Amino acid sequence: MKSEIETLQPEAVWRHFSAICKIPRPSGHLEKITQYILDFGKNLGLETVLDKAGNVLIRKPATSGMENRKPVVLQGHMDMVPQKNADKVHNFETDPITSYIDGEWVTANDTTLGADNGIGISSILAILESETLKHGPLEALFTYDEETGMYGALGLQPDLLQAEILLNTDSEQEGELYMSCAGGIDLTASFRYKDEPYILENEIALKIIVSGLKGGHSGVDIHLGRANANKLLFRFLKHAVQEYDARLAWVSGGNLRNAIPREAEAVVTIPAEYKSDFLDEVADFEALYIHEYGLIEDDLTLTAEETGLPDFLIPEPIQDDLINAVVGCRNGVARMIPGVPEVVETSSNLAIVRSSEGSIEVLILIRSSSESMKQALVSSLESVFLLAGAKVETSGDYPGWEPNLNSPVLKVAKDVHKKVLGFDPEVKIMHAGLECGIIGAAYPNLDMISFGPTIKFPHSPDERVNIASVEHFWNFLTNLVENIPAR
Repeated sequence: MKSEIETLQPEAVWRHFSAICKIPRPSGHLEKITQYILDFGKNLGLETVLDKAGNVLIRKPATSGMENRKPVVLQGHMDMVPQKNADKVHNFETDPITSYIDGEWVTANDTTLGADNGIGISSILAILESETLKHGPLEALFTYDEETGMYGALGLQPDLLQAEILLNTDSEQEGELYMSCAGGIDLTASFRYKDEPYILENEIALKIIVSGLKGGHSGVDIHLGRANANKLLFRFLKHAVQEYDARLAWVSGGNLRNAIPREAEAVVTIPAEYKSDFLDEVADFEALYIHEYGLIEDDLTLTAEETGLPDFLIPEPIQDDLINAVVGCRNGVARMIPGVPEVVETSSNLAIVRSSEGSIEVLILIRSSSESMKQALVSSLESVFLLAGAKVETSGDYPGWEPNLNSPVLKVAKDVHKKVLGFDPEVKIMHAGLECGIIGAAYPNLDMISFGPTIKFPHSPDERVNIASVEHFWNFLTNLVENIPAR
């Protein structure tokens, strides 16, 4: 029996997407989706390769009479971001995604949908199995673990691809063609200490919780002014320490480097006599945050509840240094592109703050289309945490994708778009990271563009994909493949 979304058009794309939704594929756990795609290619009798980085490549020969066309690689990533609402019981490593139609959209039941990049790879699978589409030599590249560090693209060997043109399917707004994207780098600040046994008297413990935020993709949504749960939590913690002698026992905020943190919580101890005033202060701060963010964050909550006393506390000097550093840490948009003021150039996402036995880690993702500004922001954030006594390391540095205004495939794509969809596309620069920059570094002669259907609120449980835009995306993609010029 067909699922609800399998009744949508184009049938082949939604059929594959329905199948993919049943396969757990959070970043880092791609064994099942990898095997599914390997089996798919082999069952079609196509050359199918699994490389050392975990990427799957499938080659499909040109249809008769199209052998002289420029070879094309269709590219998308296999993993999805695992995010859910706090009250949702869901194991992303074992449970399928429950998708459903909501008016003009397909969305999921309190979890991320995986349309990013599930619609893209579903479209590629549909092209591979099509017996009617005319095309030149095709390659389909399904990359490994894009969301956590673009590891598949970074591990791509420079002798694997044979194509001259790359069509990336990982953009999220129909009617837009992307010719450039930002690069990025991860910064980790670490505090090490010896847990301090809890020996205070006449104290109570309270769990402070920030929740209900929209979150979202730290590249796509960073300019929308959404609240960062870590920043809100630590702003209150600083006040709690100063006014109520609060001591921090543990903290946990955010869980993905490229998602704006939606929830954060901490346990503190305070003198029992302050309980009533402290809870009033929590309510006052919640009202303040709603006043500041209410037009953006309509479900924001800041709450506190009494909990069991902890066995250990974070040493007071470490606690104070951590709080001051996080409060002082720059977060959000740092600069727009000069001359293109509607596009973010440089930003940072204070993604994760988490404590465990004897350690605290703060993870920040910095993005920029300017290498010098990226490094300048890294240096600024590094300085804040070094002054706080933390150890600071960077990792996962990946390049941006430089624009090519003379791109031949961009010209063809613009013409096809106007012919098929009836209007000129916008040619844009993306602040979010795309694998194009990394793949282009290994294959500098590849001519590349990126496009996709309209996906709202990726990397959050509000993720949804517009149904009509998927059909438009499919019509554009297939017509573009048919109209790739000869060599």
